[in-house]
Amino acid sequence: MSDFDAIAVGSAVLDRLYGLSNLPEPDGGAFVREETTATGGVAANVAAALAELGRETGVVSRVGDDEAGDRVLAALRERGVDASRIVRGDESTSYSLILRDPDGERMIVAGGQSVPKLRLDAADRAYLRRSDLVFTSAYAPDRVTAALADAAGSGELPPLVFDLSGPLAELDGRATRRATIDSLCSACDLFVANEVSVRSYLGVGPRAAIAELRDRGVPRAAITRGEAGALLFDGESVSEIPAFDVETVDTTGAGDAFTAGLIHAWLLDGRPPAAAGRFAAATAALNCTAETARGGLPTARDVEAFLESS
Repeated sequence: MSDFDAIAVGSAVLDRLYGLSNLPEPDGGAFVREETTATGGVAANVAAALAELGRETGVVSRVGDDEAGDRVLAALRERGVDASRIVRGDESTSYSLILRDPDGERMIVAGGQSVPKLRLDAADRAYLRRSDLVFTSAYAPDRVTAALADAAGSGELPPLVFDLSGPLAELDGRATRRATIDSLCSACDLFVANEVSVRSYLGVGPRAAIAELRDRGVPRAAITRGEAGALLFDGESVSEIPAFDVETVDTTGAGDAFTAGLIHAWLLDGRPPAAAGRFAAATAALNCTAETARGGLPTARDVEAFLESS
């Protein structure tokens, strides 16, 4: 029996959130109406969301030996996430600048060197083998995602979930390369992307992207489309998952919550795609009802109650 339901590999960062009067255009400006800090990072967010859903999770990442690193670690441990394989380095902890307008639309700018310096060693690989499932995203360094693709493809690791969480131009020079994404297509058990990231990779919209991913050997895929919901592919058919209408406070972390809900219901619980997709969409919707990437993370009971009332 495995020690963990899922282990996430990649980014664990400090989020610096700025509520703006407007999102500025090129050569334009904006006024900061409110500002706060919180913990984030795709890998850490997915692990935290799964822990809130009742799963045993861990994170492999790297933070600095600074106050921000202390905060990242403390936030994970408070949610019951194992942080024993988060390395501390001499560099400053990586961060995200999140700019949000009054309607909840946002822009994200990443910085810092702790996550780009993450590497996997033998102890990390042994740790990953203690889990039922491994998750990573394109924001992890290319050396890390390439190693995971090789290990998963050769059967050395549990099933792998990959999230193409950002457009390729944003990843260039600091994270996962196109060639590695190509290899992940056939190595992963589930390929997740959003409409913007998958278009940057394949040059087509969500429905055409599903067909392209199938041809590249992806056994299961999920493409999120914001308010238009999501598309799930299970190897045979495509399910269209509608989004839930809630009073949105902050969309930060919505995609990570959706991925966690999908892992929980589809891969770990084995629910049919349509049911798993609804669970994931509800998880994401509930997280949007509070500020910060993890502010509204629901329990499994919360999600089921929401689904019953919807």
